[in-house]
Amino acid sequence: MKTLKKINSEMIDDENPKWTAADFKRARSADETLSKELLSVLPGKPGKRGPQKTPRKELVTVRYSRDVLQYFRKTDAGWQTRMDEALKEWVSAHK
Repeated sequence: MKTLKKINSEMIDDENPKWTAADFKRARSADETLSKELLSVLPGKPGKRGPQKTPRKELVTVRYSRDVLQYFRKTDAGWQTRMDEALKEWVSAHK
């Protein structure tokens, strides 16, 4: 289970306060706010991710034992990638 980070009071920026729900509601996308000339020089479409040319992973539902999940989750962000790498190593060793 992840714990929330404590806020460092020295890092609070009064000129850029935390966004409220109202701020998010008023926000507009780059498409709505930037000129067409500026948008034309930006790579890709802002905020959009294109489809993978060659999908490398497949979405599945699978169940693992709690101790296996706890072990990998304790390694913080990227634990799914590390779990995938461990499984790849196992497959490679057992061909």
